[in-house]
Amino acid sequence: MADSILTAMRSDAGWMAGALALARRGMGETWPNPTVGCVLVKDEIVLARGRTFSGGRPHAEAAALEAARTLGVDVRGATTYVTLEPCAHHGLTPPCAEALVSAGITRCVVATGDPDPRVSGGGLAMLRQAGIEVLEGVGKAEADEINAGFFCRVHSGRPMVTLKLATSLDGRIATAAGDSKWITGEAARARGHLLRSSHDAVLVGIGTAIADDPLLTCRLPGLAARSPVRLVADSEARLPVTAAMVRTARSVPTWLICAENVPVERTAVLEAAGVGVHRLPRGVDGRIEPVAMLQALGARGLTRILVEGGGTLAAALLAAGLVDRLAVFRAGVVIGGDGVPSVAACGIERLVEAHRFSRLSLGETGEDVLETWARRA
Repeated sequence: MADSILTAMRSDAGWMAGALALARRGMGETWPNPTVGCVLVKDEIVLARGRTFSGGRPHAEAAALEAARTLGVDVRGATTYVTLEPCAHHGLTPPCAEALVSAGITRCVVATGDPDPRVSGGGLAMLRQAGIEVLEGVGKAEADEINAGFFCRVHSGRPMVTLKLATSLDGRIATAAGDSKWITGEAARARGHLLRSSHDAVLVGIGTAIADDPLLTCRLPGLAARSPVRLVADSEARLPVTAAMVRTARSVPTWLICAENVPVERTAVLEAAGVGVHRLPRGVDGRIEPVAMLQALGARGLTRILVEGGGTLAAALLAAGLVDRLAVFRAGVVIGGDGVPSVAACGIERLVEAHRFSRLSLGETGEDVLETWARRA
């Protein structure tokens, strides 16, 4: 009996691994919806697979069921492996839980629950009421991490923030003269582009936008279409109309976040070029308040933001407790104390006040090292 239970657990974990891989593929392109993977299995054979499509529709379960129909496969009596609780509410599409019941699924293995108040246990209840066996928690930790941004938006109204830093061993991002190309190597830069593809948006401050004139696109082979929305925190709307992000705004979305009292004529030329302008109240220091900015971006549906510079923006987000993850690329270079720090002054006088993170991973990227960290609760 114990052996049969162990075998079933191994099988469930294996099939769920396939569903989680599908979910990961959708990271950065399904917002405002979560990214979900679904695998239909019967008699140890995969009948069909599906994942949430770009823009969040159709859902993974519906995609898998449609794939089965297209193949002429009978899914009655099958087990569904799905990375997130099937939805239970009528929105732009019917409930996925209802579709699974109608399809004759007899067992559903779910990695993690959906905290959306419109679902939150309702999908699982619908399945159980229909007599479907439900097993929860298989692959939960990975499923939670995949949709950490969606969960953050549901719980706090803002997207999850990952601060990306590419530094020397002593934490510098440029020399005193501003020379920064390139501290890290080609492999690390390619990994940085891959990070962009898995986020809904990439954010920089106006200082970085002017100094570096970055494109902020994903320039890996086959992933050009996965470039995220480009965001510039620019309280005074100083972004030049000649900037690369402005010149390409009609092909890759570019949003400018500025103060609400910036003269209209200053932003009109940017809007004419295709830049989306979002006006917000100023904080007490005259700049856009970070919490208000992220709440506004969450209201627009963004769930995952990658922050790529500069040090002042990084310090403001850290001070506000808004950095959820760190992705730190470190190169075997020492620049010295007169170099530009990766994070500007935070005003911390006692070590107990320091921002603390727990390491998630450590690995080599070419000759450089990539560490990922999660903010401690």
